Amino acid sequence: MHLEPNQPGTRTLPQIRNFCIIAHIDHGKSTLADRLLQLTRTIDERAMRDQVLDNMDLERERGITIKCHPVTMRYIAADGIEYELNLIDTPGHVDFTYEVSRSMLACEGAVLVVDAGQGVEAQTVANTYLAIDNNLEIMPVINKVDLPGADADGVARQIEEILSLPAMDALRISAKTGLGIEAVLDAVVKKLPPPATCDNGFVRALVFDSVYDAFRGVVTYLRVVDGELKPGDRVRLVNGGTDTEIKEVGRFRPKMEPVASLKAGQVGYLIGTIKSASDIKIGDTITLAAKPTPRPLPGLKEIHPMVFSGLYPVNTSDYEKLKQSMDKLRLNDSAFTYQPESSVALGFGFRCGFLGLLHLEVVQERLRREFDLDVISTYPSVVYKVHMKDGTVVDVDNPIHLPDSTRVDHMEEPIIKAFIICHNEHIGDILRLVMDRRGTVDKTETLDVKRVMLTCVMPLNEILIDFHDFLKSVSRGYASMDYENTGYAVSDLVKMDILLNGEVVDAFSCIIHRDKAVYRGRQMCEALKDVIPPHMFAVPIQAAINKTIIARETIRAMRKDVTAKCYGGDITRKRKLLERQKEGKKRMKEIGSVNVPQEAFISVLKTTG
Repeated sequence: MHLEPNQPGTRTLPQIRNFCIIAHIDHGKSTLADRLLQLTRTIDERAMRDQVLDNMDLERERGITIKCHPVTMRYIAADGIEYELNLIDTPGHVDFTYEVSRSMLACEGAVLVVDAGQGVEAQTVANTYLAIDNNLEIMPVINKVDLPGADADGVARQIEEILSLPAMDALRISAKTGLGIEAVLDAVVKKLPPPATCDNGFVRALVFDSVYDAFRGVVTYLRVVDGELKPGDRVRLVNGGTDTEIKEVGRFRPKMEPVASLKAGQVGYLIGTIKSASDIKIGDTITLAAKPTPRPLPGLKEIHPMVFSGLYPVNTSDYEKLKQSMDKLRLNDSAFTYQPESSVALGFGFRCGFLGLLHLEVVQERLRREFDLDVISTYPSVVYKVHMKDGTVVDVDNPIHLPDSTRVDHMEEPIIKAFIICHNEHIGDILRLVMDRRGTVDKTETLDVKRVMLTCVMPLNEILIDFHDFLKSVSRGYASMDYENTGYAVSDLVKMDILLNGEVVDAFSCIIHRDKAVYRGRQMCEALKDVIPPHMFAVPIQAAINKTIIARETIRAMRKDVTAKCYGGDITRKRKLLERQKEGKKRMKEIGSVNVPQEAFISVLKTTG
């Protein structure tokens, strides 16, 4: 957090350091945080466990960080001075870049962790540029030097050549064994800048995260920039316009620990009288209600979801519970958005926006675990710009809302620029994968003797479901990818409907490129044929574009042997019974509805595009 220049009364706080740990996924951020907590004795040895800051079961099971986690450590340096170190552990996956950018707002420095075996990867590059954009001092650290395949000198050269950071004297550590960890703390104290504050009589604190506590309401994570906050103060959220009285302030060590006050430069939490999730905005400025600051802190730019999907409760009576759960989840995850919608097939639910497919998966899993809800998700889609013949432009994130094709002039879809880092021998397979997904390769850059970086332009829709899985598969796990949104481009897109027994099931509708529609339609029909149970009548499953059927499968009818009771006699007796059964099935088909199980929605979602 850098103050505006040329402010009178600005001074530094030499005994505080605020920093975050950034890296590509699985390069050892959380393990390094564990060792720092052990070395500073912030956590008792009995309470120590791996990934101690990852307090979600989901994070621990998958070995990934989803939420940023602040913690305050006390460290006595070699010069005998005690320093207060405020560390924020951040996620590494591209879907959670927003969490990383929020953490950086509360810091002056960043420890960049790079795996000595893997080297610089896509998210390493992305997070470094994010730190540079936030004016952070970056300190490279090469981790996992104890592994047999480690090449610390080669990785140091990569950091210098790719990221333009001085790295030949970068610390060589092993977070797992504890090698070189004390040197990291000394380097944090010496190399990272202390925070600055302005003594002008105003209080300013930045909200960088918040969580919902069922018993205490909203817990706000903040970094105090100017002044002091203590229980009893009446404070105001500048952008939200809400006033609240402070009931408690505290630090993370790593559990919440109440303190008498939070002073300038410190990171901690605040509990007030706010009970509604929507009253807190991430990036907001907290100031005293009696003496509000005339200069709010520079906030955070609004994040826009990239992927949209419908979430519906399996049990329709859980609709209100789902609404309240999403409200609470939205507080813990401000990148998640939702609005009510209804579907003929699934009933009442919500149209939700996510940063990516992992984000969608995590939200579903959190709803199931934290709120005991079973939900069905519809096929993910992106926001399309539909240009009408009358000159108007409509944003469509749900195929159901797509206007009639006779009124549409053309459609545009979101395009991304993808940066793929891979080994030289896998270039051919990755180029083929990119071209299969309607992408083009702009340029290739040689990073070192073994690896290259491909810059590709692709439609966002094509990487939604399984692109990352295929990328890992063709590169034997070595390729990594990061992407950024670059705008919209005109494309030949059509709406594809799935009909069951002649009725359109809106939950299966999707917007797709015309060249891929037939293949995708056949795939969806085959998947549905396998999971929809047989009925008493034959059920046709059809894929259609503008009333034109492009694919079909039929679920055969269950057949009861009505002639079993005939023990001989004339053939006309059997024929009469069969004709009567045929008439009954015809009548049943006219009034019968097709039962679609929950597995059908999941199987369609999982069929590869």
